[in-house]
Amino acid sequence: MPVDQVLLAQPRGFCAGVEMAIKALAWMVQVHEPPVYCYHEIVHNRLVVERFRDVGVIFVDDVDDVPEGAPLMLSAHGTAPEVVAAARARGGVVVDAVCPLVTKVHHEVKVRAGKGYTVLYVGHEGHDEAVGTMAVAPESVELVESDEDVDRLALSEDQPVALLAQTTLAMQDWAGVMDRARERFPQLWMPGRSDLCFATTNRQTALRAIADKADAVIVIGSQNSSNTVALEKTAVSAGCARVLRVNSADEVPEDLSGVVGVTAGASAPEELVDAILAKLAPVSGVELVEVTDEDEYFPPPRELRTLLAERGLGEALTEDRAVSASQVLASLQHR
Repeated sequence: MPVDQVLLAQPRGFCAGVEMAIKALAWMVQVHEPPVYCYHEIVHNRLVVERFRDVGVIFVDDVDDVPEGAPLMLSAHGTAPEVVAAARARGGVVVDAVCPLVTKVHHEVKVRAGKGYTVLYVGHEGHDEAVGTMAVAPESVELVESDEDVDRLALSEDQPVALLAQTTLAMQDWAGVMDRARERFPQLWMPGRSDLCFATTNRQTALRAIADKADAVIVIGSQNSSNTVALEKTAVSAGCARVLRVNSADEVPEDLSGVVGVTAGASAPEELVDAILAKLAPVSGVELVEVTDEDEYFPPPRELRTLLAERGLGEALTEDRAVSASQVLASLQHR
């Protein structure tokens, strides 16, 4: 494969929310006999899900499929309130690994709906995060995915309207809808801080720094990962002529040449990046293109901290920040 150079985007790969969720599920596997259940995929990545399946995690799309008393984790994407209640009613240990940034949006939906607002939620229909967020106040939320969706809303201009968003959107997906909503609803309420995840935004910014310099861009991640699809769109909009989304090195085509940009979605582990760099084997090496330094850290979920303390393992969490989710995944592989 005659690749001259690889431009490697930084930041890339696991975000703080994914780090927290993967490590939390690994703890559940460690302290409970299998099976451990997880409501929806813990994160949207094929390798991560398969690695956990191999050690006894069963992923379900309905909490009624979880036996009474069985340990259950709720995924990083956020869960509808009635599902959380149903999960806790089953009598087993329940750990909610929802990303704190998603929790923020859930809170905003609840508050705005309680004040009589109609909430325009910019998101992808059917995505786990969108489903869970809209369920917070279903009678008050309208899903919009385009300018045209905003135009079709049967709302008056003087009606109180708020605009919130799925955290993993591409910036270009959000901007057009936001501009149209502001035009139609002059008193539109928006949060003081964007709902878009800082990690998603950082990965898109890093990708834009290399996309127009590359003959091709490889985006590593699964098709059902919203932030990965957003990276694909970002590379195309930045002017890259060839954009490839792959799950693994096996899917990298043999005809790549010249300069290749590489990035990874927020739920893609670094071992996939390493494997793809090894396959590309650039003649002139790998140049790291860093746009910002991410040092955000989300501590383990409260329920997990309580569980580990009860099992006499609370001290182990003092090292949690120093242990990466990639290390945890590697240890699962060798169990």
